Amino acid sequence: MKTHILIYIIAGGLILASACTDLNETVYDTLPEDEFGSSIEEISAIVAPAYLSLRNLSSYDQAWGWADISADIMIAPTRVGGDWWDGGQYMVQTMHSWDARSLAIWPLWNGAMSAIATINKIIASLLTNPQLEVELRERTMAELRGLRAFWYYQLIDYFGNVPLVTNYEDKTLPETRQRAQIYQFIVTELLEVIPHLRADVTDESYGKFTKGAAFTLLAKMYLNAQEWTGTANWQGAISACDSVMLCDYEIEPVWKTNFQVHNETSREIILPICYTNADAWGNVLHLYTLGYTDPVALGFAGEPWNGVCALPDFVNSFLDDDIRKRGSFLYGELRDPSSGELIVDHTIDMTIIPGSETDYPNGWGEVSMAAGARINKWEFEKGMMNTSLENDLIIFRLADIYLMKAEALTRLGADNAEATRLVNIIRERAFGSDSHNYTAVSLADIYSERRFELAFEFCGRQDMIRFGTFLLPRMFKPTTTESYRKLLPIPFDAWQANNKLVQNPGYPAF
Repeated sequence: MKTHILIYIIAGGLILASACTDLNETVYDTLPEDEFGSSIEEISAIVAPAYLSLRNLSSYDQAWGWADISADIMIAPTRVGGDWWDGGQYMVQTMHSWDARSLAIWPLWNGAMSAIATINKIIASLLTNPQLEVELRERTMAELRGLRAFWYYQLIDYFGNVPLVTNYEDKTLPETRQRAQIYQFIVTELLEVIPHLRADVTDESYGKFTKGAAFTLLAKMYLNAQEWTGTANWQGAISACDSVMLCDYEIEPVWKTNFQVHNETSREIILPICYTNADAWGNVLHLYTLGYTDPVALGFAGEPWNGVCALPDFVNSFLDDDIRKRGSFLYGELRDPSSGELIVDHTIDMTIIPGSETDYPNGWGEVSMAAGARINKWEFEKGMMNTSLENDLIIFRLADIYLMKAEALTRLGADNAEATRLVNIIRERAFGSDSHNYTAVSLADIYSERRFELAFEFCGRQDMIRFGTFLLPRMFKPTTTESYRKLLPIPFDAWQANNKLVQNPGYPAF
């Protein structure tokens, strides 16, 4: 019998299939190569763990949380009695006081590295699969390489200088590569795979790594090129955005369509993290953010953790007639729908309870249980019974493309009329009319619009670094951050496993 293809099952089992992977409920464990791997359905089963690895992004101690908790958008405050202290891992994210041993550093690193290992394993198995037709092999390999490039995009963003591993069979401990080398690898991979990726924007392509996803990732690379390589490439960003805009994506007329329970119907979404409410490893955003009794008022059963919420200054930066304010944040009185009795009053404002600072370092302290506007961007489904959310989380969508192109045009000093038009499309949807349109958009306008439109969508920290605001003092972070902290430290646990790793500049050497 020939060598078996091993299908590694993430989080205890690939039983809970999603729209992303086109799987039914069949579970494939180990099958001989000459019996498995020739049909689209079987290939989908093989590559499913690569797509499921995107769920590594979605925790508050991975990219979803880091993007906004280390920015001035979101916070995981310590509540009365020490709830959500957890050794200070969220405090260091907010105050920029992390080090190589901080609890929140390792999950971010390990989530990306484990995803890359999974993808490399799948690529290795498919390279020796004699059943694959040439066209299907090329497209499948292109998707996998695109997903691997995406994970290196995460690593270059947060850690900069990281090892590069593409050969699953090579067990040699890899050395650290410079950020510019990783940057070039990602760009080269994307340019090579784009011709082999599918271009359709359909139910069948939803959740796949498509041409649209690849060009969006390429636009992100070029948009951040000045920070990541020292050489700007604004024109490259514009061209990549134009390539996405040639696809059949569309700005949804109703903003909330992108975040409704069944948001897989949105044609604005370019790359999602797919979920169903039956997933064991599911979308639990509602658990992260809602207060303990909020589900009573919201009409579903659940046991949330009363955790992450929005920083007051960020919420207050929205105009009241911007539908994205109430659409993004849950605040104010919540009442029992049957009795009208007040359940909780979530305040936008958040203040440290006097005297609690004595129990924590650096002036950190406790806040009340009801403090902080909760995340309300993804619709909470009425009638849920202690399940995960059905809603897919968004990695890339077309509104981001419009705003990236507008930014790149403005930074080049080119075609302000087009930049203004693109931003105004997003604003008209948010305000329901052209009453808040710009006549000539500035970089400051675009920065603000990105924050209003893309809150909680993996953009906060990266945008702040690019616009020069990340290091500045703000609420709960009273001092200016050292510039080297635009990169996170290589985790100590990673160095213990691989002593060839070199720590990032500014942090103590291993």
